[in-house]
Amino acid sequence: MKRIFLFLMTNIAILVLLSITLSLLGVEGILKENGSDLDLQALLIFSAVFGFGGAFISLLISKWMAKRMTGAVVIKSPANNLEKWLIETVEKQAKIVGIRMPEVAIFPTASLNAFATGASRNKALVAVSQGLLDTMNKGEIEAVVGHEMSHVANGDMVTLTLIQGVVNTFVIFFSRVIGHFVDRVILKNQRGHGIGYFITTLFAQIVLSILASTIVMYVSRKREFVADTGGADLAGHQNMIGALKRLGQVEPEALPEQMAAFGINDKKGFASWFSSHPPIEDRIKALENRALILDK
Repeated sequence: MKRIFLFLMTNIAILVLLSITLSLLGVEGILKENGSDLDLQALLIFSAVFGFGGAFISLLISKWMAKRMTGAVVIKSPANNLEKWLIETVEKQAKIVGIRMPEVAIFPTASLNAFATGASRNKALVAVSQGLLDTMNKGEIEAVVGHEMSHVANGDMVTLTLIQGVVNTFVIFFSRVIGHFVDRVILKNQRGHGIGYFITTLFAQIVLSILASTIVMYVSRKREFVADTGGADLAGHQNMIGALKRLGQVEPEALPEQMAAFGINDKKGFASWFSSHPPIEDRIKALENRALILDK
């Protein structure tokens, strides 16, 4: 779940940093002229501007974060025949799905995983783990690459960013409503905002961000089925099913969350609501059913 984890954690960090900075500068401007009541319209505009701003900043630095967090090394000149084949496979699939050639990288871990990220369809990064290259056959690797290329071609990172922007808007809005309530009702501060407001707002923003991430995770799970069919179309249903079966046999190493939504494999979390990927069994069943329909 490397892609989503990184994306979400980066987004939360950016929102917290923006909140602290704006609070210190005193530029929120969400109170009415009487200095006591909330200006809900101004607060909603403020929340939308910085909510979408935080999401798009996360998107713009997604490739840089992915490389740093995973140690992924972009293949500039293939060091062996397998790397050469990997580059050729990505190039072939890029032409089929109609996008520019993405950067191709390998990250050093024995786990079986892969992810795709980037600010747009034509400025993407596709990375696979060394363990995946060492374990899977070429047909299965091609299917995994096809899965990630489908994420890129379908613009899933941008889609999730827009959804994250909406989520951020409501997180910022309600965290400040909660902070205002605590400041006025519990702490009895009648004008301006005191330190209690800022602490409560920051705490509420972090908690609400974590809870609201279930919405992003839900969309991510739905997009995984679409990416699986894309991988099957590019490399064959049996190769995609075989790759998923092999992934289901091992315990994957956790990927940084911002990249999780765009990884091929993911751990089952303590709650399915916080999982960026559907169960492997469900994904295999969906592909098997699709293959049967297409064969008729």
